[in-house]
Amino acid sequence: MDRKEKLRVGVLGATGMVGQRFISLLENHPWYDVVTVAASPRSAGKAYEDAVGERWKLDTPMPEGVKKLVVKDLHNIDEVVADVDFVFSAVDMTKDEIRAIEEAYAKAEVPVVSNNSAHRWTPDVPMIIPELNPEHAEVIDSQKKRLGTKRGFIAVKPNCSIQSYTPAFHALREFGIKTAVVTTYQAISGAGKTFKDWPEMIDNVIPYIGGEEEKSEQEPLKIWGKVEDGVIKKAEGPVITSQCIRVPVSNGHTAAVFVTFDKKPSKEEILDRWAKFEGEPQKLGLPSAPKPFLKYFEEDNRPQVKLDRDYENGMGVTLGRLREDTVFDYKFVGLSHNTVRGAAGGAILCAELLTAKGYITKK
Repeated sequence: MDRKEKLRVGVLGATGMVGQRFISLLENHPWYDVVTVAASPRSAGKAYEDAVGERWKLDTPMPEGVKKLVVKDLHNIDEVVADVDFVFSAVDMTKDEIRAIEEAYAKAEVPVVSNNSAHRWTPDVPMIIPELNPEHAEVIDSQKKRLGTKRGFIAVKPNCSIQSYTPAFHALREFGIKTAVVTTYQAISGAGKTFKDWPEMIDNVIPYIGGEEEKSEQEPLKIWGKVEDGVIKKAEGPVITSQCIRVPVSNGHTAAVFVTFDKKPSKEEILDRWAKFEGEPQKLGLPSAPKPFLKYFEEDNRPQVKLDRDYENGMGVTLGRLREDTVFDYKFVGLSHNTVRGAAGGAILCAELLTAKGYITKK
């Protein structure tokens, strides 16, 4: 696909950590070309490299193609949407403000693929992990009727914390997941921070992340829900209880998982399902799709954050330490990259799925 055929993309909230990750991951993307960056009024009017300045938080350098783009005020919606086919949203505002501005972009006839949590429980907004619930995209037609749009809509990706265990559960649903206990050990980049700007996290563990436990327990139920009467009705089970802990790690969320099944599988059956699991992104050969999605380590000391968070360019999920438990049926450990699969990368894969399905098109 040459540059003229690529879809033109805008990034809302482009100067923040997740916005920067979008910018980085979209460099040389085969389908998408970043043509517009938008942020708060204080960044508007500056070249992107000047607006970000010393606040570039990634280890990789800022892509050359965006450095000279002039940042637009994300509140000037007509100006932002003038040159784009769709936008990614990573804005840092209150939930009410995010809900309003994302809906305003959708009503301006621009699809919005959002990293934010504000619309995750809007009944006709699909919350998609592309390998798990691609069929939820069909609710977009109902959402467009509500909004009165022809091409504008909102789609979201779920919370970063659920990516390290929900795909592993999904591959085992034939056995009926009954109850689960999940403790997540979450990187500081999940709060948009580095050790440089959050020195209190060095040599520290904080046993609380606001709102995170509810998301960890409830969002998988929407993923496993059914589209009925133009909305997504969440599944009634399984029962998941969680604790979410902030740990001194730059990137990568680890989960310690305990699970009980309706029909207890053998260890060999679990490993077989994980090894064979694939979804529509793998079948369609989407550009960002990990192949394979799930990887199991036989070693007792894997997955490790430093060694394994970048598996499949940060888009895969790594698993290990599967063994029978004395209280539950099994326990295991999962790991995912929270700002790639868990944030910007997951949203890009969602956009690729929606492009392949014909929901995102050229204007």
